[in-house]
Amino acid sequence: MIANSLSSSQKDPHSVTSNSRQINMQIAQEEVYSFFVEIVKKLPPEDVLREFKGLFIDGLDSEDSDYIPGIYSVFLEDKQQELCNTIKRCCYIIVNNWKTNRKDKYIQELVNLFVNENLNIKDNNPPVVKICKNWLENFVNSKDYQELKLFASKYNESSKGHWSNRYTSYLLIDQSVNENNPKEQQEAARSLSKQIKDKFKFELAMYIARSQSAVSSTTRYTNPSVLGDHALRLIKAIILKKGVFSHENIAHIFIKQTQNQTLEEFKINLEKYLFFSVENQESVESWRQQFVDTLSLWKTDYNQEIITKELFLRTCNRVIDCLTTENGKEPSSLFILLLNQGHALTLVIILLKIILICRNSRRHLETRIAHLIRFYEKYSEDQCKGVINFIEIFNITFAIYAENVEYNLIKMEEDEQSSNPQLNLDGYRVFSQIKVDRHKLVSPDS
Repeated sequence: MIANSLSSSQKDPHSVTSNSRQINMQIAQEEVYSFFVEIVKKLPPEDVLREFKGLFIDGLDSEDSDYIPGIYSVFLEDKQQELCNTIKRCCYIIVNNWKTNRKDKYIQELVNLFVNENLNIKDNNPPVVKICKNWLENFVNSKDYQELKLFASKYNESSKGHWSNRYTSYLLIDQSVNENNPKEQQEAARSLSKQIKDKFKFELAMYIARSQSAVSSTTRYTNPSVLGDHALRLIKAIILKKGVFSHENIAHIFIKQTQNQTLEEFKINLEKYLFFSVENQESVESWRQQFVDTLSLWKTDYNQEIITKELFLRTCNRVIDCLTTENGKEPSSLFILLLNQGHALTLVIILLKIILICRNSRRHLETRIAHLIRFYEKYSEDQCKGVINFIEIFNITFAIYAENVEYNLIKMEEDEQSSNPQLNLDGYRVFSQIKVDRHKLVSPDS
């Protein structure tokens, strides 16, 4: 349908000016986008797939030297990237609709359309067809296609394959904030990331409830973390910090006390706040000093400026960069140092304290974690145990402090030998309450 329309409406690309070709391409792109926006709402997924295949794939097995596949005639004047952008946006127009209407299984079929023997370049293919096939091959080998494949993965398959598959939610956040991506991709990535995180919080809460019950079966709700039985003890240790001297209360006090301070004063107090109540102070002293030196040298020209909301946010984002990755490509020296010294939990708590005073930095933090995953994914799981441990602790900690799940620690038996509750975590039970009326969580069957 659309393929025939485009084929008949396009002129010989050599008979028009460069400016006219650009206009023709933009008109054709908008026509294609509008077409898929319309049909994805009306037609069954099978028909949408058929139309997509007819536009971008069918006809590429032609041996006619004069044949130019309809849509490709628009892009043949050195517009490979524009073709890829068009394919990508069409894919996300479809993905967005199918995700919303729970037609996820067809997304895999959409992804599989590009794995087609007819797309292999053959000796008897005309030059134009070879160019078209080469462009599609480049798309399949691109980051864009790898990102598209994330939407085809089922939640229950996230633990299979490469270890980084377990952390798809962060890779999706990275897609959602990339302004170079089409709006449909950003929306789809944002929505799917939230679904995955909500499902993790739901399964964690259910696992905690089942694992502490002698009568309930634990087979239905398995541990969503790879930390094993250590996860429950970690959860108890984290929840112990909630209360009068909880991280939330300290954060609230810090925000009040630092109002109207200069940037220089704010940086000094921020360092004190982040390291307040950190355990094993001596073991992180060298790391702490390195952090202080790095932060103090940042934006020194603004040191006497009163801290504004914008400067507050930029400072918190800068701290996140220091603690994770400063250039989005490789881990920072501070990140490597803390993990090598076995201080993953300390690092996570400090990152949590940043978000508690500046929730607008949450997306920046998750994007930086995505960059770390991209850096380490070229290594095996055995080589990345420290990083994986950090991400797992991060997931659990931020799930505990999520707004739609409330965790409480109840002492079930008295410990006569010590007044320090941390010495007898086995005497406590964790109770969780999911506030489904505020946020709709994904059920385990979705």
